[in-house]
Amino acid sequence: MAKGYRPVDRDQPFLLPPDMREWLPPDHPVWLVIRVVEQHLDTSAFHAGRKAGGAGAAGYDPDMLLAVLVWAYANGVTSSRRMEQLCATDVAFRVICAGNLPDHATIARFRAGFAGAVPVFFGEVLRLCARLGMGRLGTVALDGMKIAASASKSANRSGDKLDRLARDIVARHAEADAAEDELFGGGVRGDEVPEEAWRPRSRDERIAAALAGLRAEQEAAEKAEQAKAEQFRARQRAGRRTGPHPVSAVVALAEENLARARAARAAQIAELERRAGSRRDRPRAGIEDYCRVKEAAAKVDKARARAAEAARRAAGRDKARKGPGPVRNITDPDSRLMPVRGGFIQGYNAQNVTSEDGLIIATELTCETTDAPWFGPMMRAAGDAAVLVGAHCPAAGPGQDPGGGGRIGLVLADAGYCSEDNLTSAGPDRLIATGRARDLEKAARGQERPGREPAGSATQAMRERLKTEDGITAYRQRGHIAETPHGHIKHNMGFRQLSMRGKRSTSAEWTFVCAIYNLFKALTAGCLTSQALAALAG
Repeated sequence: MAKGYRPVDRDQPFLLPPDMREWLPPDHPVWLVIRVVEQHLDTSAFHAGRKAGGAGAAGYDPDMLLAVLVWAYANGVTSSRRMEQLCATDVAFRVICAGNLPDHATIARFRAGFAGAVPVFFGEVLRLCARLGMGRLGTVALDGMKIAASASKSANRSGDKLDRLARDIVARHAEADAAEDELFGGGVRGDEVPEEAWRPRSRDERIAAALAGLRAEQEAAEKAEQAKAEQFRARQRAGRRTGPHPVSAVVALAEENLARARAARAAQIAELERRAGSRRDRPRAGIEDYCRVKEAAAKVDKARARAAEAARRAAGRDKARKGPGPVRNITDPDSRLMPVRGGFIQGYNAQNVTSEDGLIIATELTCETTDAPWFGPMMRAAGDAAVLVGAHCPAAGPGQDPGGGGRIGLVLADAGYCSEDNLTSAGPDRLIATGRARDLEKAARGQERPGREPAGSATQAMRERLKTEDGITAYRQRGHIAETPHGHIKHNMGFRQLSMRGKRSTSAEWTFVCAIYNLFKALTAGCLTSQALAALAG
C-alpha cells in the first residue's frame, strides 16, 4: 500500500502558546542583530525623539524599529511599505517585531526623524567592532563613490527655467488669493488655518531652494574668479612670476593700463597748456589720438577678443562633451549631476575611509563632483575614528597588532585626490596616485613614456616614490581596501539609490548603511558571535 500524507488542518488551534525561538535556528544572524541592538549599543538617541505617556495607544519600542531597519537594509529592503509586508509574512521580521505589526507610516516617520541619532549609532557600531578586535589601521584607504539620489535627471532646470517657474508660482498664488478674496472676502475672517499647522507646497519650496542654491553657487564662482584674477594682478604688479594668465585678469590689466595712459596724457596736455607761450608749444595730439593711448586701447581690444574666443571655445568644449550647464534639481535640490562611466547620474558623492580589514571608519555624503577638496576633512574624521578604535580595541597579545594604538600608519588614495595641498598637508604618511593605475605600473617597470612632467615638487616626489618597489607594492592594496566596501554595499546589500531626500536626511541614510555594513562585516569575519558578545557582557 502507498503511504498516506500528513494532514493539513489549518483549523487546528495551537495547543500550547507558540515559542518564537523555535521559528529560526539558534545560529540565525537575526538573533545577533536583536542582541546587539538591545544589549550592546547605546540607543538613547533614538529614544530621545520618541513620545511616551499621554493619551492614545502605547508607541512602538525604538529598539524594535531600529532592528527592523537594520535587518531590512542589510537585506536590500528600503521601502517602508515592503517592510510592513515583511513584518507580517517573513519569519525573521516577525521575530524582530515579537508579534507587533508596525505599519509603513510608523516606520517611515521613525526613519525620517533619526537623522540626529544616526552619527551616534555609527560611532556605537564602530566602538563595538573595535571591542571585537576589528579596525586594523596600519594601512587605510580613502575613496569616493557616486550614489544615486531619489530624483530624476529630467527634473533638473537651468537658472532661467527656475526663474520662470518661480514667477509662475507667484502668479498662480496671487490669482488664487484674489479669487478667494473675491469669493469669501478679503482681510482677516477668523477661519484661517494657523500658520504653524500649514506649510506651503513642498514643490514650491524645492523650486525656491534650487534657485537660491544655483544663484549662491554662481556668486561663489564669480567671487572665486575675481579673487584669482586679483592675485594674478597683484603678483604681476610686484614683478613676481605670474603663472597661467586668467583671461579676466588680462582684460582688467589692459584696461588699467589704458586708464593710466589716458590719465598720463591728460596731465601732459594740461602741463603743456599751462606752460604754452606760443602756438608751437601747444600739444598737437589729443588724448585718444596719442600714440601710447592708441597702443593701450589696441591691447584692450585684443584682450577682449581673446576673452570672447576663450568663452566660445569653452562653450564648444561643453557642447562636444554633451555636459550639462549649471542646473538644479527641483525634486532634490541638494543632489547634483555626478559624472560616472558612461554619462551622468543624479546623486551624491560618498567619501569613505576604510581600514585594512575592511571596516569603514569614517564616512561623509557630499554634493561635490570631485574628490580632492575632501581629503583634508576625511583625514581629520579618520583621525578621530582612529582614536576611538584605539581606545576600545582589546589589549594586543603576542604578535598581534592592537589597531595601531589609535594612529593611522599609511593612507592610500587614487589620482582624484592628487594636489600639492593634499600631498603636503599635515597628517599621516600617504600614497596618492599621480595618474591612472596602469600608468603607475608601467612607470614602476621602467616602461614609462616620456611626456609632460607633473607640476609641483610634491607631485613629482610622489611620482618618483610610486616608481619604487615599496611604493607600488603598498599602493596596490588600495583597490582591495577601498573599493570592496562599495561593491558590497551596491551589489550584495542591493543599495544603489538613496530613499531619502535633502542633504541632512540622505547623509543620515548613507551613514546608517555604512554602520550596517560594519556590523555585518564583523559577522562575516567571524568576530561577531554569541560567545564574543557574552565575553563583552561579562
